[in-house]
Amino acid sequence: MDWINELIWGSGIGHSILLLSVVIAAGIQLGKIKVFGISLGITLVLFVGILLGHFGLKIDSNILHFFKEFGLILFVYSVGMQVGPGFFESFRQGGVTLNMLACGIVFLGVISALTIHFITGIPIPTMVGILSGAVTNTPGLGAAQQAFTDMYGQANNTIALGYAVAYPLGVIGIILAIILIRYIFRVNFDKENEELNNEDASHANAAKPISLVVKNPAVFGKTIGDLSALMSHLDFVVSRVWRNDNKQIEIASANTTLQEDDKIFVITTEQDAEAVKTLVGEEIDMERKQWIRMESQFITRRILITKPELNGKKLGDLKLRKLYGINITRINRAGLDLVAKPGLHLQVGDRVNVVGTEAAVANVEKVLGNSLKRLNEPNLITIFVGIALGIILGSIPLTFPGIPQPVKLGLAGGPLIVAILVSRFGYQYKLITYTTQSANFMLREIGITLFLACVGLGAGDGFVDTIVNNGGFAWIGYGFIITFLPLIIIGSIARYFFKVNYFTLMGLIAGSTTDPPALAYSNATAGNDAPAVGYATVYPLTMFLRVLTAQLMILFFA
Repeated sequence: MDWINELIWGSGIGHSILLLSVVIAAGIQLGKIKVFGISLGITLVLFVGILLGHFGLKIDSNILHFFKEFGLILFVYSVGMQVGPGFFESFRQGGVTLNMLACGIVFLGVISALTIHFITGIPIPTMVGILSGAVTNTPGLGAAQQAFTDMYGQANNTIALGYAVAYPLGVIGIILAIILIRYIFRVNFDKENEELNNEDASHANAAKPISLVVKNPAVFGKTIGDLSALMSHLDFVVSRVWRNDNKQIEIASANTTLQEDDKIFVITTEQDAEAVKTLVGEEIDMERKQWIRMESQFITRRILITKPELNGKKLGDLKLRKLYGINITRINRAGLDLVAKPGLHLQVGDRVNVVGTEAAVANVEKVLGNSLKRLNEPNLITIFVGIALGIILGSIPLTFPGIPQPVKLGLAGGPLIVAILVSRFGYQYKLITYTTQSANFMLREIGITLFLACVGLGAGDGFVDTIVNNGGFAWIGYGFIITFLPLIIIGSIARYFFKVNYFTLMGLIAGSTTDPPALAYSNATAGNDAPAVGYATVYPLTMFLRVLTAQLMILFFA
């Protein structure tokens, strides 16, 4: 029976992996339980770890440290890969207002935490843990722990304890803030839906199909190429032309000549549509399905780009229209339709909308790949190159005035920044950054569960004592203040002064706290995708700021 003792109470690799597996499996299962429609999800892994750690189940400190840091790296890197493509795009147009409001929530939370620190004397490491738990942000917890370890050469368990104590009421506080704003401003859902339907600013850069009839004499006799040169500052593609003289439809090419009363099918953006209409003629009520009925000799197919050698190439460099007589009108990337301009850089995973004869489209399919099997193969080189670069970046010492020792981005900040940059610009250096959503999610969940299990096991020994004898109950109240106060203040400002739609505001609040349970509640309440859009708009910048501010608080005030 010695082997059972060794497996349960020992210190070897088998014991460590067994204990981590039990903590993670039990935590995930318990996290599925809902109370009043709310569940804590994988955060229960942390609490299971604390429980088992309290009863004396431990892992060798070196093994625990390795699993914790490796899990953190996997998690923040996969988060960076997920948010990277939308990180810079989120600042455009209406996204600027939402992101500035989200920044207000982040910084007001930091100010609240610092104020409580100076009033109560709670140590900054503990306060940062309470802050991370109050806004349900696990990467912030990891960043704070890493920054403290880099500074002092040892971990501080009160960071994790503060997080664990504040987290449950943090989830509830976020949803309470959403509900309270609804009643303060007497929100009418029907009116919000009507306003939402009239809003199109957020879709200004997305591809929009329009049908036009050529009426401008200045365009008569001009080619599509002439039209493109004349309006080079606009994003548009002429897809098909319906000839008025012979009632036939043809694929548009650069040499196609336009005549009076010809009808053209154009893909453009919301912001450029009016200018294209003004130059060409008049818009007609002719939907895409009507063009499909008229063009029976043509087919439309979405083809996946799966050939690695096409990654980063410009669409125009492939000369597909000239070689095969087809037309590419739109490119779908990460759920967004982009206008297929010749200068657009292609990426593996893009879905290209191709129009042409069946034989021509089949030839283009061979050029682009369209192999789901190839697309499902993980691009491990990019992942590990990115992690290596992230660790190097995170290890570079940076000197700032007023700080006695150099500052490092650490194992959380470095990989996160590199992942964002690689996912956005990697194609320019022939790096294939595409990862299937399921693969990214798997990597992220493995990383975060390993991290939470290790943090819980390491902090379990002093958890009960902290709650009972060291002011843990007061931490819960402080956490609720940090959760609730910034959300109510900025939420009211967003609603009263900026007239933000309530459904979008729900997503803004959930995104500014990076809280999936709040997003799930918002989606179920709204019955539309506006909360998800608001969440996605502010999530990248918010996630970055949560990680950065947690580290800076440790570095400047610890």
